[in-house]
Amino acid sequence: MVSKWGWQLLKLSRKLWVRTVSFAVLALISAMVAIAVQPFIPESLSDIIGAGAAEKILTILASSMLTVTTFSLSVMIAAFSASTNSVSPRATRLLMEDTTTHNALATFVGSFLFSIVSIILLNTELYTKQGKVVLFLTTILVIVLIVVTILVWINHLSGLGRVGETARKVEDEAYAALTAFTKCPWLNANPLTSLSQIPDGAKAVQTERIGYIQHIDIKAINKWAGQHSCKVYVVVRAGVFIDPHRPLLWVDGAYANLGYNELLAAFTIEDFRTFDQDPRFGLLVLAEIASKALSPAVNDPGTAIEIIGRGTRVLTNWQSPQDDKAQIDYPYVWQLGLSLTDLFDDFYTPIARDGAAVLEIQIRLQKSFIALSQINTDFKPHCQRHSAAALARAEHAMVYSEDIKILAKLHQQLQDS
Repeated sequence: MVSKWGWQLLKLSRKLWVRTVSFAVLALISAMVAIAVQPFIPESLSDIIGAGAAEKILTILASSMLTVTTFSLSVMIAAFSASTNSVSPRATRLLMEDTTTHNALATFVGSFLFSIVSIILLNTELYTKQGKVVLFLTTILVIVLIVVTILVWINHLSGLGRVGETARKVEDEAYAALTAFTKCPWLNANPLTSLSQIPDGAKAVQTERIGYIQHIDIKAINKWAGQHSCKVYVVVRAGVFIDPHRPLLWVDGAYANLGYNELLAAFTIEDFRTFDQDPRFGLLVLAEIASKALSPAVNDPGTAIEIIGRGTRVLTNWQSPQDDKAQIDYPYVWQLGLSLTDLFDDFYTPIARDGAAVLEIQIRLQKSFIALSQINTDFKPHCQRHSAAALARAEHAMVYSEDIKILAKLHQQLQDS
C-alpha cells in the first residue's frame, strides 16, 4: 500500500513542471561540472579541439531549442484540445501526465538553459582551455540526447490526442487499476463484505469536505486504530463522492474524547477522480468515449464498437475476491470491497442507452455479454441483466422488426448458454 506521502509524491512526479525543472537543474549542473573537471584534462587535448568550437555550437542550440520548445508546446495544447473535444475531458488528464511529452519538453528546456548558461560562462574567465574541451564534449552528449528525444517525440506525435491512442491509454489504466484490485481487493485490511458487520455501538466519522476520494492510506488508519485500541470500518473506496453527511468510516472501541483528525488526514479528497485505486473510473471514461462517438455530432459507431471490445478486455481481468484467502497486513481495519454490479453498470448502461437505435452497437453488446458469461461464471447474472436491458432499449428505439429479432436471438442464446 502506498502511504499518503508516497501518493502525494507520485502525483507530483506526474506534473510537467517537476520534470522540466529537474532537467533544467541537471543542465545547470552539467555546465558547472566542466569547471570542476578541467584540471584533470590534458593540455594537449585542448590543442586538438578549438577553443571556440563549443561556443558556436551552443549559440545554435540556444536559438533552435527555444523555437523547438515553443513549437512542442503548441502541438501539446492542440492535442489536449482535440482530445477534450473528440474523446473526453477525463481522458485528457492522461495526456497531461504523458511521460514522453514531459521528457521531450524537459529535454528541450533543459538544453536551452544549458546553452545559455554555458555561453555566459564561456564569456567569463572561469573556463580554461581544458574546461572548454570538457564543455565541448558535454555539448556533444547534449546534442545526442536532443536527437534521440526528437526522434521519439516525432514518432509519439503521430498518435498524440488521437481517439484510438487515447482510448488505449484509458484501457491500460483501467486494466492496471482492476489488476491491482484483484491482487489486493481490501487493501490488505480485513474484508468488509457487508455493512451488517459494523458493530451497533460504532461511531460514524464524517468530513466537512465535499469531493471525490482519490486515495486512502490504510496503513495510517491501522496505526491510529492500534494506538487507541479501536477497530475501524472503512465504508468508502477511491472514486466515491463524499459529502458531510456520508460517513467515511466507523470506529468501534475506546474512542471517547478522541479526535479524528488523524483518521480524516488518511483520506485524499479532491475535485476530480483519478485512475489509481479506482477501476470504475477507467470503465466510466471508456463509456464516455463511446457515448461521444454515438452522439449525432460525431456519429462514429466504429469507435463505440472498438470501446466495447476494450471494456470487455478490461472486465475479463476480474477475479472474485475470496474472504478466506485475504492477506491481512492491517488487522485493525476493515475495508469495503468493490461491486461487480457497479463495474457493469458504469460501462454498459451508457453505451446501451446511447446506442439503443444502432443495430451494430446492440449486436456487439449482446456478443460481449455472451463472451463474458462464457469466460467467467460470476459474470453471467450481470450479463443476463444487461442483455435484457439492452434488448428492451432497442425494442423501444428501433422500428424495424427484423433488427429486433436478431437481437432477441442473441439474447436467447445468452439465456440458454
